[in-house]
Amino acid sequence: MDDDDDIPQLSSHTLAALQEFYLEQQQREGMKTSQGFNQYSIGSIEEDWQLSQFWYSDETASCLAKEAVLAAGKGGRIACISAPSVYQKLKEQDGEDFSVCILEYDRRFSVYGEEFIFYDYNHPLDLPENLLPHSFDIVVADPPYLSEECLQKTAETIKYLTKGKILLCTGAVMEEQAAKHLGVKMCKFIPKHSRNLANEFRCYVNYASGLD
Repeated sequence: MDDDDDIPQLSSHTLAALQEFYLEQQQREGMKTSQGFNQYSIGSIEEDWQLSQFWYSDETASCLAKEAVLAAGKGGRIACISAPSVYQKLKEQDGEDFSVCILEYDRRFSVYGEEFIFYDYNHPLDLPENLLPHSFDIVVADPPYLSEECLQKTAETIKYLTKGKILLCTGAVMEEQAAKHLGVKMCKFIPKHSRNLANEFRCYVNYASGLD
C-alpha cells in the first residue's frame, strides 16, 4: 500500500521560497568560512527581530561611523549603545586613531572580546567599573524600542558615559522625547536600514555635526 498520499505536499511557491532561503544560508556560511571573511562586516551577525534588531544599510553605517570619528577627534573614545552596525563599520577602519566599545544586550557580539560590554537598558547604570563617568568623547545610541521608557533609560546611560557629544538614532515620532531627555535636535540626514522599516528613522545630535 502506498502511503505517500497521506504526506502533506508543499506548494511549488513555498518549495521555491525554502530553496532560496537555504541557498542564501549556504552562501552566507560559505562567505564566513572563506579566507577573506570579515568578522566586522554588517550582517556577519544576523538580525534577531525578537530583539528588535534592524541593521543599518552599509552607506548609513559608514556615514555615522565617519561622523563619530570626526566628532571624537584624534585619539577619541567612542561608545556604541545598541548600535552594532556602527561599531562594526568603525572596526573596519583599521589604523584610525580612536578607540571604540559596544554596549549590547545580544551576547553573540561577545565575539568582539573586551570591547563588548553586556548592556540591558532596564538597568542603565549597571556598568563595569572600568567604564568611568564622562569618559567617552561621543556616544552613538540606537535604543531598541520606540518607547519613552526605553529612551529615558538609555538616556541615563548616554549622559553617564559622554563628555558631552551625543548622536542618537531613533524614530521620527521620538523627536519631542529625545529633546526632553537628551537635549538633541533632529538632523537633515536620514538613516536607512538594510530592510525597509515601517517607522521613519532620524538622527539627532546636540552639537554642530556634519549630518545637516
